[in-house]
Amino acid sequence: MELEPTDDFNYSKRSQWLRAAVLGANDGLVSTAALMMGVGAVKQDIKAMILTGFAGLVAGACSMAIGEFVSVYSQLDIEVAQLKRDKLRDENTETTDEEEEEKGSKGEKESLPNPLQASAASALSFSVGAMVPLLAASFIKEYKVRLGVVVGAVSLALAVFGWLGAVLGRAPRVRSAVRVLVGGWLAMAITFGLTKLIGSSGL
Repeated sequence: MELEPTDDFNYSKRSQWLRAAVLGANDGLVSTAALMMGVGAVKQDIKAMILTGFAGLVAGACSMAIGEFVSVYSQLDIEVAQLKRDKLRDENTETTDEEEEEKGSKGEKESLPNPLQASAASALSFSVGAMVPLLAASFIKEYKVRLGVVVGAVSLALAVFGWLGAVLGRAPRVRSAVRVLVGGWLAMAITFGLTKLIGSSGL
């Protein structure tokens, strides 16, 4: 007798940390690569690109962690306040099943957002994403080759992170990967172009 496979996992439970992780990785890749491409548009020195990328990694990871913590903590405060209001309202009504009430209260607490988890996921994923362009550029001295390798490595990583986020959240995979990839290309191209324009104008 074969049992039919069941898949009753609620993927929306992953939304909080998954959103922070995907957003962090995408920002780490795009912002660090764009910074490095911007510097590379006006300066061919590898040291300048690496230092710029490293500064972007540290500043971005700290910014993402703090911003995510504050944002999710605000959401937590709102949801906790709502639970307290609901509890006070329920106390004014008769309850016949205390065990069911306790089970429901436990489930509500487990569903609350976790600021520390979201903050850590965001900072870690940003750092992982930012390491891609840094490592890609670290060992290549030839200027044009270095820029090409950075763009290629970042493009591959963007597609992978977009696909991975879609797989974990059971969302359309190709659409997600293409959306992330095109967004990254636009950010790098705009930063490179504008920095090149400003640099060539002698400002």
